[in-house]
Amino acid sequence: MSDIRFDGKVAIVTGAGGGLGRQHALELARRGAKVVVNDLGGSMDGTGGNSAAAEAVVAEIKAAGGEAIANGASVTDDAGVANLVQQTMDAYGRIDILIANAGILRDKSFSKMELSDFEAVMQVHVWGTFKPIKAVWEIMKTQNYGRIVVTTSSSGMYGNFGQANYGAAKMAVLGLMNTLKIEGQKNNIRVNAISPVAATRMTEGLMPPEVLEKLKPEYVTPGVVYLVSEDAPTGAILTAGAGAFALSRIFETEGVYLAEGGLSVEEVAANWEKINDTDGQKAYFAGGEQGQKFFRKMAGG
Repeated sequence: MSDIRFDGKVAIVTGAGGGLGRQHALELARRGAKVVVNDLGGSMDGTGGNSAAAEAVVAEIKAAGGEAIANGASVTDDAGVANLVQQTMDAYGRIDILIANAGILRDKSFSKMELSDFEAVMQVHVWGTFKPIKAVWEIMKTQNYGRIVVTTSSSGMYGNFGQANYGAAKMAVLGLMNTLKIEGQKNNIRVNAISPVAATRMTEGLMPPEVLEKLKPEYVTPGVVYLVSEDAPTGAILTAGAGAFALSRIFETEGVYLAEGGLSVEEVAANWEKINDTDGQKAYFAGGEQGQKFFRKMAGG
């Protein structure tokens, strides 16, 4: 098994001043990549900020013999993101990898959640993923090479009490990935998602110390680094935590065709068991495959 290397590759990692992003940046640099360490340096709820955290990670990378530069832009700020990309291009002349890792939390039950709590989380997780990707997309298309990882969560895919804002945002980035994996194919741009469970400042108050010890960020990073490698898949949702890795997929059942037998609410209710039958269910790569199934069933297939 040969080593996976990133010599000559340039990577931007957002939210890389600590936790998961820091580990991703350190490992990419250890494997030869030139790394741009982006971090606003704000608090967990997104307020405040300074570049000290990003600069500290750059210092770690350089001390280990790697090459890196720091950037303190907010991923929600248009001018800041433009500067992040320009700084990278000025320093290294290309951008091969983007790991959209930056995030905040404003957990509250839905009854107590303010509009500002929802908006702030959507800004960082959705716009803060979209804006950096948009800024590097044409560069990657011109290069005919790009590797992008977005960060999702089980809170979005399956739900979690008190995280309506976070869950909505984390499902939104999967919708973005699902389209970009298709649009990027002809230019060798592969787009994947990581759903991590790790001990970071965003989770330290949610679990006991003995559990957090088994959920170190470095146990997630190998999966992320694979997703930005030369031979990465595209459109994968990799779940990772405590050294365990799995794939999450959205499946659709075969379902039933009711238009000829009497299309009504009652028919839907009467056929609910068949609609819910998992035999023959499939995970589609593109939305058109669902439409093809409907036309096939209409034709009697």
